[in-house]
Amino acid sequence: MENHQVEVKIPEIMLNSGHKMPVIGFGCAILPPLPQEEEVTIFIQAMENGYRHFDTASYYGSEEALGEAIAKALEIGLIKDRDELFITSKLWVTDTHYDLVLPAIKTTLSKLRLDYLDLYLVHWPVRVKRDANVNHLLEGEVLPFDMHGTWKAMEECCELGLTKSIGLSNFTCEKISKLLQNATIQPAINQVEMNIYWQQRKLLPFCKEKGIVVCAWSPLGAYGCFWGTNDIMENKVLQEIAAFKSKTVPQVALRWIYEQGASLVVKSTNKERMKQNLKIFDWELAEEEKEKILHITQRRLGKADGFIVPNGPIKSVEEFWDGDL
Repeated sequence: MENHQVEVKIPEIMLNSGHKMPVIGFGCAILPPLPQEEEVTIFIQAMENGYRHFDTASYYGSEEALGEAIAKALEIGLIKDRDELFITSKLWVTDTHYDLVLPAIKTTLSKLRLDYLDLYLVHWPVRVKRDANVNHLLEGEVLPFDMHGTWKAMEECCELGLTKSIGLSNFTCEKISKLLQNATIQPAINQVEMNIYWQQRKLLPFCKEKGIVVCAWSPLGAYGCFWGTNDIMENKVLQEIAAFKSKTVPQVALRWIYEQGASLVVKSTNKERMKQNLKIFDWELAEEEKEKILHITQRRLGKADGFIVPNGPIKSVEEFWDGDL
């Protein structure tokens, strides 16, 4: 058996649910998807490099591959126990209704071959018809979103022991405030786009005040994805800081997020970059470096404009994000 040496100890963050979460998660949205066996290999490599938090979703189509990787890791002794892992999945927009949440999490658990999740998130504050093509929504296919009914069902998933913590993704301050009016279990997480080009200057302090941990998706601007941007990797400020510190640009970008008190989800199919992305804990950014990053012009990359359809319940991108653009 090969030596399963884990180089890096990833710090953990205490959630308001009383459970700890590794501050870095490994993103399981591989686009375009690879054959399942290749995805299994990638997830096993991530575990070998020290990742213990895996972030998947019904929409990603990678739950089965992750489930197989977990089973294999247990079989070969790479992990001793399921409890060593922190597994996040997400409720897709076709299931955001009180009656559909419980069947959805059960399907997710079946694909992952698990008895429980560590964290289950409402992927978007949106409801879409079940048979709709989410990449090309038509009039009548975006339905009114029953936030309180959906959240009540999420709370029931928690009470049934199907997930240890529940949370949100892509929710604004206004939407969280509305949800909290009726919630009996607080969201533990709000997973949102966050990087040096979209620093979440309004949402981050709001969530901190409410005891909700912000988790950054696309911390490197979805570099290499068809919808992503190269701007972070090519940013002159980051390049200068990286050169001065003998670090990579991704390491500087990820360290900045960590220093904001946020958690993050990184993704790489390259073994060397998997390792590099974890080497952000034994050094820090100087005040003047953080000041330079603060002056970078802000713009949101993921506008979610696909959810805006003629005569739909969401009238504009501005309305969707409650003006935070």
